[in-house]
Amino acid sequence: MGFTDFLRNFHEKHEKLKHTIHNKWRYPLPKSGQYAMALFYFCIPIVGGHYVMEWAKSKSVDEIGARGEKLREKKLQGFGNKTVIDGKVESIGAGGIGGGVHLALSDEDTQKKNKAMLEAMFRRERKRRRKEKKDSEQGKEQKESNVDEEQTS
Repeated sequence: MGFTDFLRNFHEKHEKLKHTIHNKWRYPLPKSGQYAMALFYFCIPIVGGHYVMEWAKSKSVDEIGARGEKLREKKLQGFGNKTVIDGKVESIGAGGIGGGVHLALSDEDTQKKNKAMLEAMFRRERKRRRKEKKDSEQGKEQKESNVDEEQTS
């Protein structure tokens, strides 16, 4: 008996079980039973949501304190590709935590390169927008001239 035969047999038995549950064991509920089941299905997400919110509140108190007093404590310090985590200086970015990404170190050379690239990107964007505006204006003028020609003929 191969794996496909096993799956086919499992599927057939599962379909038979579903048919039995949904047809043979079906019992119509009286109105009071229908109301009870509606209340039951309505309350499940409300009660579940209440417990999820209580869990979230407890996690919040653990992380920031009852009145936010833990917000003033700095757990992560540093700049560039160095940071202090739990009192230990670690490298982040390429070769460090998260690996593979070179972070800007904010030295003067990097700042100049970043500024030049940003200015070039803004120039290209302004040029593209001017071209789109010009093309849309030409399209409107052409539509207006077509309408005028149709009206005169």
